[in-house]
Amino acid sequence: MQELKQEFTFVPNIFSFAYDDNAPSSKQDSATAYNTRGIAHAKNGEYDLAITDFNKAIKLNPDYADAYCNRGIVYDSKQKYEEAIRDYNKAIQLKLNHAEAYNNRGITYSKRDDLNLAIADFNKAIELKPSYAKAYNNRGAVYRSKGDLDQSIEDCNEAIQLDPHYPEPYNNRGTAYRNKGEVDLAIQNYDRAIQLKSDFFEAYYNRGIAYYEKHEHDLAIEDYTKATELRPKHAHPYNNRGNIHFLEGEVDSAIEDYNKVIELDPELVVAYINRGLAHAKKGEVELAIEDYTKAIELKPDNADAYYHRGGTFLRLGEREKAKSDLATARNLGSDAITALDKILQDYDRAWKTLGNL
Repeated sequence: MQELKQEFTFVPNIFSFAYDDNAPSSKQDSATAYNTRGIAHAKNGEYDLAITDFNKAIKLNPDYADAYCNRGIVYDSKQKYEEAIRDYNKAIQLKLNHAEAYNNRGITYSKRDDLNLAIADFNKAIELKPSYAKAYNNRGAVYRSKGDLDQSIEDCNEAIQLDPHYPEPYNNRGTAYRNKGEVDLAIQNYDRAIQLKSDFFEAYYNRGIAYYEKHEHDLAIEDYTKATELRPKHAHPYNNRGNIHFLEGEVDSAIEDYNKVIELDPELVVAYINRGLAHAKKGEVELAIEDYTKAIELKPDNADAYYHRGGTFLRLGEREKAKSDLATARNLGSDAITALDKILQDYDRAWKTLGNL
């Protein structure tokens, strides 16, 4: 059975916007108004307008820690991580007990894969604000990324105890349970997250993965479809739904989903590999080779793309190209020996064709 590529689990980090708690003054009132409006723009995804307002707030009050903290959130959302960290640093410099700034900087560190720095910041946020459910949830997400699933679950438990109606830690805990192989517990947690937040994209998506792992394909398709309805421009649910169509023999539907993925994210390598597999299953080997080749162009060290293209070249009788691709797949560290065994099983006289790789 050819391996389809399932896309990753989503566990959103939760930022905390900072609202003004300074004593009022006419100048501070104006700065506060810009900060408040900036938060509204940020929540609406109007990031440039938000930055403009936070800039004005800071110009009126250069010591306005909350405005720096909030501008950091927007820079993070724009994937400008250095600028975000610089703003959080300034907020902490101005207000040493700024728990929100520590929490938010921890999120940005986690996105840069600075996981130990992230945990240190979440620890500090919790020290400053022991009832900070968001910080527990975020720390739990980082522990999951580090593979410490029990600690991740413990943090999610604490977040839920602090705020039982907070949906994110249920989603996060569900993912930790799924990673431990406890898929039924994972689904229970995703169910609760969705009960609390009916438009929770990540929970639908992650529950779809759990149903996929249980081979409950109809339920998985329902969840992926709901995810596409909630975020039509998000590529990953289409990819995973396409995988299920492929497994069910609905190859044209699979290709339609992979086409959508590529339309939304033309650089998503996994979609080209999966579409190539679907074309190959239909006997459209030239189209399959085009897709594998595109995947290699986007990610030259992708062993799977070389392996599948090598197998397709072999079907076409292009022996030297097949030999080259399969040798490259092996050298790149894929399961090349396993891959070669599959080729040997699938094709008559393959050993003679490949020679002594």
